[in-house]
Amino acid sequence: MAEIGFIGMGNMGYALLKGVLKRFPAESIIFTSKTDKTRQKVFLETQVEYTQSNAECANACKYVILAVKPQYYPTVLKQIRYAVTEDHVVISLAPGITIKSLKESLGSDRRIVRAMPNTPALIGEGMTGLSYRQEELLPEELDMVHKIFGSVGKYMDVEEQLMSAVVCASGSSPAFVYQFIEALADGAVKYGLSREQAYTFTAQAVLGAAKMVLNTGEHPAVLKDRVCSPGGTTIAGVAALEDAGMRSAILKACDACYDRAESIK
Repeated sequence: MAEIGFIGMGNMGYALLKGVLKRFPAESIIFTSKTDKTRQKVFLETQVEYTQSNAECANACKYVILAVKPQYYPTVLKQIRYAVTEDHVVISLAPGITIKSLKESLGSDRRIVRAMPNTPALIGEGMTGLSYRQEELLPEELDMVHKIFGSVGKYMDVEEQLMSAVVCASGSSPAFVYQFIEALADGAVKYGLSREQAYTFTAQAVLGAAKMVLNTGEHPAVLKDRVCSPGGTTIAGVAALEDAGMRSAILKACDACYDRAESIK
């Protein structure tokens, strides 16, 4: 019997599987997905065994990771309702779907963990928010949940009512960062850098800036001010971003992201 089972092999499920494989042996993992083509492809790439159905996958493991899109949850939950027992730990990756609603579908005594990882899990740089009812999990089970998500980056336990905020902060935000890198690279190409050079310079700058925030513990505004020499190039650029409404645009993106997450039930 496997320890960890994945139901769904979309972008997030695949990213998490690849990350988990760096800490857990392939024989301790099992998965399934909607099509045989995907099952064969993932097996050839990872050597992780698969099942033909969602119920079989749930039967074959203890930690069941639901990695399907929210709109498929009603169907999947019906398929695994009688396969999941009180001995399982069900880990849901879907935004907006609450622990309460999952218990209503699977049974009130089922143990649920809500997780919001992000796709940088694929390279071991993920960030995951976790919510659960601590009294329902044994210490070794909670340790296992932390090991799963610790294997793909960092994690933080949060209250469930904050999970939609986690979607804004880390779940969806990599897409916003990619947009920023793309736009910044366009600016560099405009002034002569090759496309390859521009992406390398800008992506490394974003990586380095992020590490400065995490490693120094200093406020981003303090770090920003250290780059802004009086009358210099950086403060001119910062002023232009303020004029263009960068902060307002990001806040509006978070509002849209949060509202969409809250609307998924």
